[in-house]
Amino acid sequence: MSKSLFQKPIEIKISTVVAVSAILATADSIALDAALAEMTGGTADFFEDDLTVIDVAALPAGCDPIDWGSLIALLKKYRLNPVAVRNAPPEMAAEIAAHGLTLEPANAKREEEPAPKPAPAPAPVAVAAAQAQPPAPASNGTDVMIIDTPVRAGQRIYARGCDLVVTAVVNNGAEIIADGSIHVYNTLNGRALAGASGNAQARIFALNMAPELVSIAGVYRTFEDGFPTEYARSPTQIRLVGDRIDILSVNTANRA
Repeated sequence: MSKSLFQKPIEIKISTVVAVSAILATADSIALDAALAEMTGGTADFFEDDLTVIDVAALPAGCDPIDWGSLIALLKKYRLNPVAVRNAPPEMAAEIAAHGLTLEPANAKREEEPAPKPAPAPAPVAVAAAQAQPPAPASNGTDVMIIDTPVRAGQRIYARGCDLVVTAVVNNGAEIIADGSIHVYNTLNGRALAGASGNAQARIFALNMAPELVSIAGVYRTFEDGFPTEYARSPTQIRLVGDRIDILSVNTANRA
């Protein structure tokens, strides 16, 4: 009897989908295009068809209506794949649905989080690491996911609600994500996103740092010109200080 007769036509399994958030501060497509061009620096694969949630909470009152067709095309031009809209008022719902996007409610803040400090006026567009699903609780310091095998190019690993420990190399083109901190006891290439659910206290540690991109609580830093050489071959940590990504030797007080 054929093996295919024992296979189910379809299986539905629980999966974690991680997306980026495109936080709009204007509906002006020219300003958005210019901001994205500056952000990516002309790098065609800066984004890699990342699923994208469009957040409209920062749009000023009385701004021009969003041209959803043009906005979707613009994001796809920069290899961002819009799938949902967050914080949309009810009057936008019909047009959003007509363009094949889903509506996502705003993420509720946890009671134990302090109120955020007033921020300066936002730039035309910001892209930050986020979840396409409501965030999991931050790690309580006891939960951890351990990966003992190399993380290959194109592979994405997400430690939901906990820290992530990788004892093997993280290759270029790989992506590792954790709601808590990330510890790589080997070489860290590729992308590393810690504090993915908003934990600004999360950090990234590696014995050998050579990442393409790092992010903590949605604030990111890229290394098109390479990782700072003074930290590249020694144990290094990355942390968030205010709205700045800091690079700090594990053994000294030096930082970049």
